Amino acid sequence: MDEAETAQDYAGDTTQPTGEILAALSQNNSTLSIKTEPDSPASEFDALFARLSEEPHNPDGWRRLISLATSSNEIPKIQQAYDELLKHYPNTSSAQIAYISHFLNDEATFAEAEQLFIKFLRSSPNVDLWKFYLTYVRRRNTGSSTRDIVRKSYEFALNHVGQDKDAGEIWNDYIQFLKAGDASSTWEEQQKMDALRKAYHRAVQIPLDNVERLWSELETFENNLNKITAKKFMSDLSPAHMQARAVLRQLTNHLNALYPPSSSQDLFLPSLPKFDGADRSLVGKWKAYLKWEESNPLEIEDKDKETLIRRIQGVYRKAVIRMRFYAEIWFMAYNWTNSIGKPDDALLILKAGMDANPTSYLLTFAYVEVMEQKKDYAEVHATFERFLGLQSKVLDELQKNSPDAANGSFNDTQPASQSTNSSFGSQSSDEKPPKLTELQERRKEYGLAYIFYMRFARRAEGLQALRKVFGKARKDKWAPWEVYEASALMEYHCFDDKAVASRIFEKGLDYFSDEVEYVCRYLGFLISINDGNNARALFERVITTFPPERARILWERWARYEYQYGDLESALKLEKRVSEAYPNGMHPSYPETERIATTGSKSLAPLNVIIDPAIKRFAQRHMYLTIDAIASRDLGVAYARKHGTNNGNAASGSSQALGRTETSGSLAAAASQNAIKRPASPDHQRPVKREDNRGEYGGGTGGGYKRARAGASPARADRDVPMRDRERDHRDRDRWGADGGGGGGGRGRKFNSPGPAGGGSGWEKDRDREDRDRGFGGAGREVKREDSFSSLGPNRSGGAGSGAAVPPIVSWFIGELPSASSFDGSWFSPHFFLTTSKLTFANLRSGV
Repeated sequence: MDEAETAQDYAGDTTQPTGEILAALSQNNSTLSIKTEPDSPASEFDALFARLSEEPHNPDGWRRLISLATSSNEIPKIQQAYDELLKHYPNTSSAQIAYISHFLNDEATFAEAEQLFIKFLRSSPNVDLWKFYLTYVRRRNTGSSTRDIVRKSYEFALNHVGQDKDAGEIWNDYIQFLKAGDASSTWEEQQKMDALRKAYHRAVQIPLDNVERLWSELETFENNLNKITAKKFMSDLSPAHMQARAVLRQLTNHLNALYPPSSSQDLFLPSLPKFDGADRSLVGKWKAYLKWEESNPLEIEDKDKETLIRRIQGVYRKAVIRMRFYAEIWFMAYNWTNSIGKPDDALLILKAGMDANPTSYLLTFAYVEVMEQKKDYAEVHATFERFLGLQSKVLDELQKNSPDAANGSFNDTQPASQSTNSSFGSQSSDEKPPKLTELQERRKEYGLAYIFYMRFARRAEGLQALRKVFGKARKDKWAPWEVYEASALMEYHCFDDKAVASRIFEKGLDYFSDEVEYVCRYLGFLISINDGNNARALFERVITTFPPERARILWERWARYEYQYGDLESALKLEKRVSEAYPNGMHPSYPETERIATTGSKSLAPLNVIIDPAIKRFAQRHMYLTIDAIASRDLGVAYARKHGTNNGNAASGSSQALGRTETSGSLAAAASQNAIKRPASPDHQRPVKREDNRGEYGGGTGGGYKRARAGASPARADRDVPMRDRERDHRDRDRWGADGGGGGGGRGRKFNSPGPAGGGSGWEKDRDREDRDRGFGGAGREVKREDSFSSLGPNRSGGAGSGAAVPPIVSWFIGELPSASSFDGSWFSPHFFLTTSKLTFANLRSGV
């Protein structure tokens, strides 16, 4: 009882307790609880239902909930479970069929089943549900008077899913249904035959899984009616049918990759994407399949455009069911639907996609653009507010799960991004910038939503709406510094208000003064509006607040301004300050990083090369854009780039990296290029062919071919020659005679067979005799690649006195080796090697 009510009830009654006593009693009663029977614990079904309503992305949980509802045999629970499931996973045919089945056991509940059919069918592309519906229709309409109802139901189903590959069973049932119809007159018989022909002709032009069997049935059907007309009908349909069969093979390949063999789970529910390799591969396969369907592989003519549209529409409906949580599939469906002139249907697809993916940037931005075009500004505002609210909840949840990232870490750990037009392009930080956490990444993306919200407000409603949205962003703890910069730049570029833009930048500096990238952007803005005094003041104010490794982009940005537009005295003073801040250059400890950033190649300079920072700083003052004459001409970078490209080495990749950063590594690149490179053999890239090798010997005068010694091992080229080839060579030699192999290329010599030195036949006879003694083939034997190198030496004529030539592959390899003078590692004297070898052999002999 309320204290006021108690005082009112007892007003004027002096025999009752006073107000103080009543207050004390009321406080005492509030602390005493009346013992009641404890509430019965919530059932597993209720607890699971409540949890899934809050966290619906749990396929296993939904399967358990459906199992509990089914086992209870309570229709209210079954309805509650299935309705909630289909709310989060609409058009799941297996769930819809199971749901309807509960109302088909009793004729009294057929009305509920029919209401569910009406609710599910029109938007469902699943053949299984339509089969289930037709089974129900035929069950309810068995008499001859209701055949027209069944026929219309079949036509209704085929108009929706007749183009599906799995609809072959429906087509076959429909044809059998038409065949079973009675015809009491010639006219009715003719009508029956026309209906059958029409159904067959439609079916055999679709890539159905049973299209070949339907074609055979059609051929039999037409021949039984009239063989003359059958030939004409079949010849007219043959091209379309063959196209359908060809497309069926391609379609099967696509679908086998998209629908893997079903698991033991009867209820398939899509899971949230992880965007790992398997997910990306699956998305790629779906996109390829959808684009393939859009390309009209069946070559459906324009007069049947509606058929093509229905086909592709059904494909997209199945895609968004299977890939429900992939926004890009929804966007493809929206884009295609919009492209065929159905903007209203496309908008419905966008809304359905947003229901499935409420935090999708892609679908949200696409939807607000459509609403902006429709001038529905209220809906745009509502959509942005709802979207920002959802993203804010995600950030709050991440903050709870990662408290370390939230303790002021947004600003402290964000990396200093490199300026895209940096004048010290080679001077990256000493260490790799720290990787952004998921919370930091999402915070930046969250700011993107505010930026596009401000753009919409400015475009649609003007300056005041822009400032109103920015005012909301300023009060949002998750708004990043990019929102401040975007608002300031809009004020400047769209409304030519430098003062307001500068104040916005300055206000952002209060919150993001430790964000070096934001400070650099602010500095760049002041420079762009030619406010040099404030830019200098800002630079001097913030440069001491950052350590040297983070302040680098500020130094380089200000240096570029001073070099271009300041006086020489200021430039020299700034250069002195830079040298004091970085006395050893930007990278004293990372010469390899300096080399790669400068030249783009690891092979152009030794690891211990450090570029003189004085030369670098001086050259930076005397370059414009990417024109660096000092580096190109005085330090030899242009020569190094050209020389490296001509030799096909890694310098081809460095030519693209030698832009504005040439000075920092050009000296090392040019010097090391000459120090460690040697011209390669001009013939090292020439492919060595066996036919060419034999042809070189065929000159008749060369002495390049070396005979095997008498005691040589039989492991030689002849082992690789099949026995039948050796026997053929023997037959050829015996047939044309010993004189056929002369060096002059006589008529008896086999084409491309190696000729003897000096043109005589005695050499070949001796060789053949030795070969026969060993069991190898004779003349015409093939020569292995190693044996042919001598023919490709400098003296390619093969004449006498050519001497031993270095094979080109060896020449090329030697050309790739660095010179001895460039070796800077440990070295050993010849005496050390000799001593070590003697000790090693001595130990081997003694068995140690």
